[in-house]
Amino acid sequence: MVWNEKQSGEWKAEDIKRVRSGNKYMRYYLVEAANLVRMHDREYADFYSAKYDEARTHKHKRALVLTARKLVRLVYALLRTNQLYTPRKRGG
Repeated sequence: MVWNEKQSGEWKAEDIKRVRSGNKYMRYYLVEAANLVRMHDREYADFYSAKYDEARTHKHKRALVLTARKLVRLVYALLRTNQLYTPRKRGG
């Protein structure tokens, strides 16, 4: 779930295709899971919104894939440490 970088000197391409390696079904379900997580977890909703605002093209798709990458890191950490997920408490 990454994009190739195309650049030459100061010029950098804006509309580049995502690398499509790995299991396509796993990618699909991870992105779908990230979409649901962002709807129910405030931290992921804030992350999605920040990435949505940063993207110039394909805002929803790019923000969703980046949110899925964040979710994969969380799942990996939880499996590695054998812990259950508990959302962070927000002060305020």
